[in-house]
Amino acid sequence: MTILRYEPWSLVNRLHHHLDEALSTSAEAGDSDGAWWIPQVDVYEEPERFAVLVDVPGVEPKDIEITAEKGVLTIRGERHARQHEESNAYRRLERRSGKFLRRFTLPDSANLESITAKHTQGVLEVTIPKQAKLQPRRIEVAAA
Repeated sequence: MTILRYEPWSLVNRLHHHLDEALSTSAEAGDSDGAWWIPQVDVYEEPERFAVLVDVPGVEPKDIEITAEKGVLTIRGERHARQHEESNAYRRLERRSGKFLRRFTLPDSANLESITAKHTQGVLEVTIPKQAKLQPRRIEVAAA
């Protein structure tokens, strides 16, 4: 008797994977912003900051541009394709190369002037400090 592992979401996961492949393949020529692939990100909030971790293995820090304008954080860059040697016979190429683009809407509490970024072992960490909360100011009414 063969024991099969029950995976109720395997069909949905396969469908999602095939849709990702189909959509990214159809966008090989690049979308309107010229992006060819989308790096995976983690976004989290701490009491004093927001952090965005972006998986960009094989991307040099000089090839990454980060801007913050009008409450939108934009991370764009490019992974250059490896030079193929004639002696290598690739059977499958899954790692995307080319341009990428990610945009995030920042909350009002984000301090856009103090954003920092560092690139360590293929992970870009963008740190967005929070501004001190503005306290409502009580205005005294003077008698006339």
